[in-house]
Amino acid sequence: MQRYLLALDQGTTASRAILFNTDGTIAASSQYEFPQYYPQAGYVEHDVEELYTSQYRAIVDVLTDAAVREGEVIGIGVTNQRETAIVWDKRTGRAVHPAIVWQCRRTAPLCEKLIEEGYSEHVQRTTGLRIDAYFSATKLRYILDNIEDGQRRAESGELMAGTVDSYLIYRLCGEHVTDYSNASRTMLFDIHRLDYDETLLKRLNLPRCILPKPLPSVGIFGTVGCIEGLEALKGVPISGVAGDQQAALFGQACLYAGQAKCTYGTGSFLMMNTGERAVTSENELLTTIAWGLDGKVEYALEGSIFNAGSSIKWLRDEMKLIEHSHEVDRYAEEVSSSNGCYFVSAFTGLGAPHWDMYARGALVGLTRDVNRNHVCRAVLEGIAYQVYDLARTMERDCKMQLSALKVDGGASVSDVMMQFQSDLLNIPVNRPRCVESTALGAAMLSGLGAGFFKDKGEIIKLWQSERIFMPAMEETRRAELLKGWKKAVERAKSWAVTDEGR
Repeated sequence: MQRYLLALDQGTTASRAILFNTDGTIAASSQYEFPQYYPQAGYVEHDVEELYTSQYRAIVDVLTDAAVREGEVIGIGVTNQRETAIVWDKRTGRAVHPAIVWQCRRTAPLCEKLIEEGYSEHVQRTTGLRIDAYFSATKLRYILDNIEDGQRRAESGELMAGTVDSYLIYRLCGEHVTDYSNASRTMLFDIHRLDYDETLLKRLNLPRCILPKPLPSVGIFGTVGCIEGLEALKGVPISGVAGDQQAALFGQACLYAGQAKCTYGTGSFLMMNTGERAVTSENELLTTIAWGLDGKVEYALEGSIFNAGSSIKWLRDEMKLIEHSHEVDRYAEEVSSSNGCYFVSAFTGLGAPHWDMYARGALVGLTRDVNRNHVCRAVLEGIAYQVYDLARTMERDCKMQLSALKVDGGASVSDVMMQFQSDLLNIPVNRPRCVESTALGAAMLSGLGAGFFKDKGEIIKLWQSERIFMPAMEETRRAELLKGWKKAVERAKSWAVTDEGR
């Protein structure tokens, strides 16, 4: 009998299902985009039913395309956009408010209040995070405050709340659970004690009963129920769960301390495995749980760029400079530089190491001879510049230099951007044969949880490189470009978009 591992990769702009053979090759895949909603400046929402339906349709597709029969899928891995918050009715499983997306900045005033009240040190010491609207905690408070009778319904147990992994597991299995890596992104979870922090729950008035039970990333989270169209999955365990960046770290086989990867998706995320030691950042990075596995918890240091691949979608959907996302590469390769043009993709503020909730996007250095090709190149280079900032910050925290960087995610297929990234960092950039590292990581975690793989060593053997980009830029040119980038970032940070800004 054929055996498969199914990965559900629920992202910010699309839901994907990938059916992996047990050797890590792809047997079938399907993806559906779903709408993003922007009710006002800085707000980002999802319709939760549209999100779930897109994931469901992708699952049905791969089961159909591969003619999967009952018993052939031995484990399901779930990976997801992490900080997006959902509150739903326990009885119906339907959301009571649109999902508030990780990019959304609507709760920035509450975050500022928490900072003024002196919670910053407690939050970093306990959760490894910093107080920011990026994380789930203040989003949950907002939802309860903006639905009818929200607090009472939460306290009475009528409502459930969590991140996207929890919601998908609830809809598929009827269990209210999460894994340590996702819990560590809520700004409510003590990453040392592996439990929710009572001080933060009390300050935000969030009843513990609405939150999912946190579990190690490898193990049985529940089994799929009897769902129309998913009959081949009935009784199959969800046996591996991790937030998207942690799953990508696993899928890139960065399984030991000191190994790092960068994912270029809707956002861009640089993450380094720090082993069983939780490294406290002195430079505005985040300490997070990588995964719980084999009775141990391993940690990671992370920097986040809120808008990376979304900048390319902006070129396509709002600016109409390209018709298809892949065209950005073609236009960028028409020119040898951005002609002095810099693009800072701070559409929803700047993440690490700047953490400016009120920064906004900037396209600077324009002259009359700047054309579409230069703008396309500037957008790609702008992503690489932000990764450079993260990498140098991470090196200071870890007291070590990166010797190489593994890359993945949809935008990592851009040769021009990966070469520029290598040039800026002055290190090799290694792109894997399977750029679907997030889904692959989820599948591998589920394979461990289902007992198919015996240890991490088997995962490492499956990883293969597709191309290594080597640095080829002179130091004087690198320094000149970085000087201009620093000026561009300062322009973006100086922008205040509302009276509530600086």
